[in-house]
Amino acid sequence: MSRVRDRTEDFKEAVRVAALSHGYTEAQLAALMSSFIIRKPSPKSPFTNAAIKTLESIRELERFIVKHRRDYVDLHRTTEQERDNIEHEVGVFVKACKEQIDILKNRIHEEEQNGSAKTWLGTRDESSRLDLIAHQHGVVLILSERLHSVTAQFDRLRSMRFQDAINRAMPRKKIQKKPEIKPAEPSKSNLVLKSDVSRLGDQEVSTAPMRVQQQLLDDETRALQVELTSLLDAVQETETKMMEMSALNHLMSTHVLQQAQQIQYLYDQAVEATNNVERGNKELSQAIQRNSSSRTFLLLFFFVLTFSVLFLDWYNN
Repeated sequence: MSRVRDRTEDFKEAVRVAALSHGYTEAQLAALMSSFIIRKPSPKSPFTNAAIKTLESIRELERFIVKHRRDYVDLHRTTEQERDNIEHEVGVFVKACKEQIDILKNRIHEEEQNGSAKTWLGTRDESSRLDLIAHQHGVVLILSERLHSVTAQFDRLRSMRFQDAINRAMPRKKIQKKPEIKPAEPSKSNLVLKSDVSRLGDQEVSTAPMRVQQQLLDDETRALQVELTSLLDAVQETETKMMEMSALNHLMSTHVLQQAQQIQYLYDQAVEATNNVERGNKELSQAIQRNSSSRTFLLLFFFVLTFSVLFLDWYNN
């Protein structure tokens, strides 16, 4: 088994000799040698800084959701207004993160169209520029997936809230249907009492109009109560349907966002495949040129060899 040898010192010595041959002073040589010990961090590009800022915003959104998870789900901890405020804050967070991701996408498209993207290590190779653009597309895709995973967590909490609201609305609807038969009981008792009073009293002529008026009022009261009960049932049913439509709308928007990310990924794959095909065509054209040149060389070689054999044969004769 061969031994592994550390060539770091040899490399430092070679660098020192090359620096002295280029006329470095002692101070410059000391700074150069110290750079091997404490390396300066390479400056980050604006795209990298923006991507890191977007990632920090997504993490802040995730921490906010985890912090207010119990307050949003538990009905006894907060009110409806406070839960609406939490939902509004999450919506503002998501919108800000989405705008930052869109800014990164627009920046990538501008650099791709203008060809002004900085390549790895400052080189001017076209393949390096394409690799950097592909890397930036990958960063944007990772940020989009991270944001989608965080919003999916809040979507589950929101669906739980909607389900609780629906469960609260359904029993209340059933309870409100029972009192429809109750108004008839006081009317019967009033009739019995009035009949007793009419039998006991001597004022039948004076109580008859009052009894008729009371009966009309009871009928109107029962009709109004039935109408209000039906209106309440219709309002509760509409509220339930609106909650279901809101939940379905949000789920649809989530699926649309996921499909948009998949379409973007397929587009990136198509761009990469197109670049690979172009590279393959270049390689094929270079191979065809090499083949034609090698064929010409072989023909020339055989011609010279044949001429040499004929010349040697003529010379021997």
